Amino acid sequence: MEALLEEYNYLNMQLEAIKSATCNFDDRKVIGKGGFGKVYEGILSHSKGNATMVAFKRLDRNYGQGVPEFLKEILMLSRYKHENLITLVGFCDENGEKILVYEHASNGSLDRHLSSTTLTWRQRLKICIDAAKGLRYLHDPKETQQRVLHRDIKSSNILLDENWNAKVSDMGLSKIGPANQMHTFLVSNVVGTPGYIDPLYMDTYSLTKESDVYSFGVVLFEVLCGKLCFEYNNGRWQSLVQFWKKCYKQKKLTEIIFEDLKQHIDPSSLETFSDIAFQCLQKSRERRPKMSNVVEKLEIALLFQEISEDCEEIGKRVVPPLVYRYNEELKMRLSEGFLFNGGKTRFWLNKNGERCEMISAEECLIPVHFASPTFFYYGGRNSRFQMDFHKPYYWDFKIHLRTQFLSPNIMYKVNLVFNFGSRTEYYLGFNYILDGVTYSSTSYLVEEREDRWWMTELFQFTCDSRKFDLEIMFQCKNPLAVKGIKFQPLERFNGNTSQILFSTVNQDWVFDKCCDKCVKWRLLPPDVNPSPFPEKWKCSMLD
Repeated sequence: MEALLEEYNYLNMQLEAIKSATCNFDDRKVIGKGGFGKVYEGILSHSKGNATMVAFKRLDRNYGQGVPEFLKEILMLSRYKHENLITLVGFCDENGEKILVYEHASNGSLDRHLSSTTLTWRQRLKICIDAAKGLRYLHDPKETQQRVLHRDIKSSNILLDENWNAKVSDMGLSKIGPANQMHTFLVSNVVGTPGYIDPLYMDTYSLTKESDVYSFGVVLFEVLCGKLCFEYNNGRWQSLVQFWKKCYKQKKLTEIIFEDLKQHIDPSSLETFSDIAFQCLQKSRERRPKMSNVVEKLEIALLFQEISEDCEEIGKRVVPPLVYRYNEELKMRLSEGFLFNGGKTRFWLNKNGERCEMISAEECLIPVHFASPTFFYYGGRNSRFQMDFHKPYYWDFKIHLRTQFLSPNIMYKVNLVFNFGSRTEYYLGFNYILDGVTYSSTSYLVEEREDRWWMTELFQFTCDSRKFDLEIMFQCKNPLAVKGIKFQPLERFNGNTSQILFSTVNQDWVFDKCCDKCVKWRLLPPDVNPSPFPEKWKCSMLD
């Protein structure tokens, strides 16, 4: 044991420092108990004068776990690090004491919050996603040929920090197996917590990563039902898992959903969540999903919930407020689009339920160089903004804006919607510089919209939140009239990309196409020989 701990000597802590932090293991410092022993909280002082709140887990052999679990915890948490795994700060092995020191999760374990009336469905989904990502990492850790099977996934082993980020903990019972094969089978004595243990593991003593998936499915139902997976009835503990599965199969989820959640869960979110939770509990291991699939489905459930809640918020902000009876009715109306901010911002949902936003030039454009003081009158059809009809021409201008309702984790195209100052000018080729970027880009490609405005793609980005700040400086070779900036989720094309994108073609211009497979076009005057397409615009971008 001493030889093994020498490798991790940099984590070793003095017993006296731990006693000082816990007031000599005062019971008033106890924040939990588990299969290892009591857990204390305390402030750990560092040599540089800094202090950190941490958690001390003190081994009590009367609880059944001992030296092997102590060593396993040090080994696992030192070797495998992830933002959704609890961090090992240090350990102490001195005078018969065996103590593990962790980062402090100030909101405790998930099991304590299952019946909380203040923990929203959206927060619950985020917690489940975090925990699923931690378990996904253990099952398929990057840059290693070893797979970690946790063996004791349960809501009390999912800890929550001050920001309600979830972290998988308690690796003392975990096992390591090869990851470079589809299934990792390990023969092992059955350990874990009744109610969460995979039935096949109990019957066959064969442990696989799907055993963890089963346990996680139990946790998902606990989160949905607002209670632990077992209850004390008629003098004995009884598992609720089979009853939950029965309610799912009979489409009676309303009988088991936590009462305080029923009025707030989006139906699509509930369906996606319950489907993946039930799949985790399949008897056949082959029919259980991988944790990567679980993460994907939970993120979709969260997206549905976010859209539903944002739709409600948007419905209230529209003037006059939207009147609707059901969320589905609201979503249908939002797919048609609505104006905000005095008619300067437009929001709508596309066919996939992803949020789209367009901000008018009146809201976001800062003039730098007018082409002329005159305005042109535009009488286009399908006008979306209230102030489409009077637009000045600009040589140079700046765009500065902030979005409000984009979909997180969605790839967006950022488009400039504009019109040409003249139909006899040279091809489109204005330069633009994004804020924080030292080099300029040039736009060559255009699409004609149904409302007779033109649109060119500036760049693509993955949105990590609803709000996104953008600043761009434009320098135009030919004056442009600007309608606004459109944020459009990126679509994957179904292969039918040879069709012309324009319903109207002005005979004074030529549309030059990248190749037979590409949907990108650019507009050229008839007397200009096309130069090669810029590399970044070629059809490989659709791969």
